[in-house]
Amino acid sequence: MKASELQAKDQAALTKELNDLLKAQFSLRMQLATQQLTNTAQLKKVRRDIARVKTVINQKGAK
Repeated sequence: MKASELQAKDQAALTKELNDLLKAQFSLRMQLATQQLTNTAQLKKVRRDIARVKTVINQKGAK
């Protein structure tokens, strides 16, 4: 997901996206703990996507 895609969304859509990513992160962490996760790079990708969404939310709030 690119930051330019996120900047086009409104605040409600960004909040929904953030919640979805947090749920995905939790699911991946549980899979990792139970040794069911094969692609551990997904954790890094989701974590960075969460950071991107939070950054865009903060930028929109500052304006």
